[in-house]
Amino acid sequence: MKVKPFKSVIKFSIGLAVVLLVSACHNPNESKNTIYSVEEVELYNVAADEEVVIDHNTEEYDRIYENAFKEAKQNPLSTFSIDVDNASYSNVRRFLNNNQLPPKDAVRIEEMINYFNYDYPQPTDKHPFSFSNEVADCPWNTEHKLVHIGIQGKSLDYNDLKPSNFVFLIDASGSMSSNDKLPLLKKGLKLLLSELNENDKVAIVAYAGSAGLVLPSTKASKKEKIIRALDRIESGGSTAGGQGIQLAYNIAKENLIANGNNRVILATDGDFNVGMSSSSELVRLIEEKRKEDIYLTICGFGMGNYKDGRMEQISNAGNGNYFYIDNIKEAKKVFSTDMRTNMFTIAKDVKIQIEFNPKQVKAYRLIGYENRLMNDEDFNDDKKDAGELGAGHTVTALYEVVLSNSTENISKHDPLKYQKTESTRASKTDELLTIKFRYKKPKQDESILITNTIVDEGVKLELTSNNFRFSSAVAGFGLLLRDSNYKGNITYAMVEELASKAKGDDINGYRQDFINMLETSSLLAEKY
Repeated sequence: MKVKPFKSVIKFSIGLAVVLLVSACHNPNESKNTIYSVEEVELYNVAADEEVVIDHNTEEYDRIYENAFKEAKQNPLSTFSIDVDNASYSNVRRFLNNNQLPPKDAVRIEEMINYFNYDYPQPTDKHPFSFSNEVADCPWNTEHKLVHIGIQGKSLDYNDLKPSNFVFLIDASGSMSSNDKLPLLKKGLKLLLSELNENDKVAIVAYAGSAGLVLPSTKASKKEKIIRALDRIESGGSTAGGQGIQLAYNIAKENLIANGNNRVILATDGDFNVGMSSSSELVRLIEEKRKEDIYLTICGFGMGNYKDGRMEQISNAGNGNYFYIDNIKEAKKVFSTDMRTNMFTIAKDVKIQIEFNPKQVKAYRLIGYENRLMNDEDFNDDKKDAGELGAGHTVTALYEVVLSNSTENISKHDPLKYQKTESTRASKTDELLTIKFRYKKPKQDESILITNTIVDEGVKLELTSNNFRFSSAVAGFGLLLRDSNYKGNITYAMVEELASKAKGDDINGYRQDFINMLETSSLLAEKY
């Protein structure tokens, strides 16, 4: 009998199955809190002497420790790398569409916010992106302020696109056999092919047990040849991800296009289990490879054995981005729209550092970006890696701020014995904070610094932009899904009202889809 990947198969008669299930449910020695769920045990065609398949869910998510409020006088600086990934949002949607609330650690709020594009102005100066900011009352705690920071990357000039050298790195292991994995992946890559032009090149590497070259670098105009190579790939075997990554980077380097867009596109469920398979080993490999001016995009697929944390770490290390594809509509969004813009990097190692004015701000909290925090001294260190910004892409970050006149108690350390912090003349202004950006041009190693200040002008929440209100609605949704200690008085009804009134044009219907998800999540979260 052929055993299905990642499933243990036990044969017994229907009579014994019933006895075991009944006894399990009524064993007096079992804790009253023991729950037997259909997610843990799936019975297929139970009849005399037929097999019962017990499905073990081995999905993995790295633990997220939410950012706490920091006292501005003792901790005036907040530093982080931008994040243009949005995998968390579509993964959360997958859980909700399966009538399950997602695990808390599957919810990365910054990725949910950045799933959506925002209506920020195009840059008009020498820098490749523009900046926007707004301050208003925080929706889930009106005693606090919410600071909204937006970045808009310069849009692509489609008449002057640099040629691309792509290597499709495809996980063809046994765990990729289901319809939501390899078959969906093939359809998505075919959508991407229709977006390429005759100056672009495509190679295909597949790995399962060992890695192999399926298609040498080929002109994208030979679409039929590329599609035939894709269609020949079938799933089977274990997952030698490290070997595949090494081979893909070697192929990309052999066909490197000077001043072009050189990129490995890794499509997998992340379950590497042969050869170099630990996250730390793979991250070190990717960190070395990024020095060769080859970027990395990761596309995650499937459920049951999905390794989210591993793929996020590898993506962060590889000057790349990370998507999760849960259905054909998302495949179209990623491969026909997002991929084409994200692949053209206009700024690399983009860092943000905020200095809060303690005369105006008592405490602050960065919402999300827990995996993108940096040491304050890293901001000025050009050797420290940070996030990349693609052409036309937007990045949004939110801070929740406690004003200096608040009586709220904020945790802080004891006064220092050997030094004293004194306020400067600048702190006596009405500036809420100073925001500093550092970025490098794609081919340069020296960063460029930009500085702005933000003032609270007392704008009411209802008078803010759609950008402000919709992003705060998505943040509020994330706080609810995480059952966050900082969710304040936010409710699903409040989130829906915010989002509905800030939907804007919504040409592709993504914001309406978000609003539709709220009802599903609210019903699943209801405690009867």
